Amino acid sequence: MQHQQPEGYLALPPAGTGPGVLVLHAWWGLNETAQAVCTRLAAEGYVVFAPDLYHGQLATTVAEAERLAEALDGQQARADVAAAVDLIAQRAVPGGRGIAVVGFSLGAFYALDLSVADPGRVSAVVLFYGTGPGDYARSRAAYLGHFAEKDPFEPATNVDWLEGALRAAGRPVTFYRYPGTGHWFFEPDRTDAYDEAAATLAWERTLAFLKESLPSASG
Repeated sequence: MQHQQPEGYLALPPAGTGPGVLVLHAWWGLNETAQAVCTRLAAEGYVVFAPDLYHGQLATTVAEAERLAEALDGQQARADVAAAVDLIAQRAVPGGRGIAVVGFSLGAFYALDLSVADPGRVSAVVLFYGTGPGDYARSRAAYLGHFAEKDPFEPATNVDWLEGALRAAGRPVTFYRYPGTGHWFFEPDRTDAYDEAAATLAWERTLAFLKESLPSASG
């Protein structure tokens, strides 16, 4: 079941329209950090929407986040993501080459899932320290991944498997490993994990990838 106006955070570029980017939040929920990513992307010329997969709930501790993630209804989450894609498609510039999806941790799993479920509209996927199993033969997207060197949540074997699976499916894929970093290194509110240098580099690489994958942003 899809919503006409899904819950979430919408950020528009200065021009009011542009290529579409969907942001899928980490297991903390749609917090200020996730919203800030949307705002930064909008400033670069993109129409950005982040659906609230937790419908108003937020976590600040790992224990709270684990509870929310375990309680998440996967079918409902997929419906929320599909509704968000519809919203982006209505708001973004028509035609073009589809939308991009940026997923963080939990959101990366759903970004990968979406790239297979809606291959006609997803042309680019950016993953931040998150993977997922799947058959990617149906995907038409290019993939960019940012992964931590020391990450108990996403061990190197998971990252290597995903990279191999995407390559085997014939998809363009570029994965980066950031030395000395751990999970959540991109998120400034996770003061125990945030790595400014790695986060800055990952952001620059993300913007370059989006500009290559989508029609030129006007921001």
